[in-house]
Amino acid sequence: MSELSEYSALHNGALVFDRSDRFRIRISGGKAAELVTGMVTNDVGSLQAGEGQYAAALSAKGKIVADLRIFAMGDSLLIDTSPEAAENWRAMVRKYINPRAAPYHDLSAEVSNLGLFGPSARKILVQFGLDEKSAAAPYAHVPVTIGATEVTVARVPEMDLDGYDLFVPVAAMPSVRETLHAAGALAGSAETWEIARIESGRPRWGVDMDENTLPQEANFDELGAISYTKGCYIGQETVARIHFRGHVNRLLRRLRFVARPSPPRGTELLNDEGKSVGDVRSVALSPRFGGVAIGMVRREVAAGTTLRAKWPDGECAVQVEQNEKGATV
Repeated sequence: MSELSEYSALHNGALVFDRSDRFRIRISGGKAAELVTGMVTNDVGSLQAGEGQYAAALSAKGKIVADLRIFAMGDSLLIDTSPEAAENWRAMVRKYINPRAAPYHDLSAEVSNLGLFGPSARKILVQFGLDEKSAAAPYAHVPVTIGATEVTVARVPEMDLDGYDLFVPVAAMPSVRETLHAAGALAGSAETWEIARIESGRPRWGVDMDENTLPQEANFDELGAISYTKGCYIGQETVARIHFRGHVNRLLRRLRFVARPSPPRGTELLNDEGKSVGDVRSVALSPRFGGVAIGMVRREVAAGTTLRAKWPDGECAVQVEQNEKGATV
């Protein structure tokens, strides 16, 4: 199937993406939530079984070393992150969690991850017993039987489309995927995923943000990934000082451009006076919008402003888009 056909299917039906390259770990025991809460920006201790949240793990200086999805499973936490941030998160777990108090286990080779996204995603899952009202909140999750396999279905706001991640035993993944295809979901590629992610302004660790990025610069407030009422955690002082006493000077922003070839990652963004006010991070060519990107831009640059992207082999006009608070940005 062509990229254009995939894109159309994503916006009019549903696509299945293989997301098994993500790192998955289970942390168990009565101390798991308390220990993880002390390591991340969100209030893990407030989660009830079946709930989940987005969060960041930070360095002592308050910079993002991994972005995390945390799912409360009742007697344990299932936590995953991108492959680029996996080693950072693994190192933090080893450093700060005593396995005697909270045993942890790498599930990456045992549990796979399928993503089901598109306006028909929920209708397909309802065929297998997903209740219309269940898993409605972001990162909420429930068990669902697909074929002969019980999988965990989590609602995930990864793009500007309805979406769910399915955590499936590795041995059963081919059969679960085929069952979803038979129910009407088509296969989606990594290229189509990237286009939809960038359209939605969803940051990717290692590309749009890294160990030099503050959570507020990556819009983690708007993504619901920071609690300002919970107890202490690694890097809290920096995050709290920004929130209560000031602001960051730059933010990840959605960008639109018209150019072929696309401006490469790292392209400088210049204002009318020729002053550098940011740089380009993720870039894609969208069938609907043309050139789309995520860039780190000075906070004083207003939405609707046209900047100039300049790189060794070309330049083009880039428009700064409005981030939508409370959703993907």
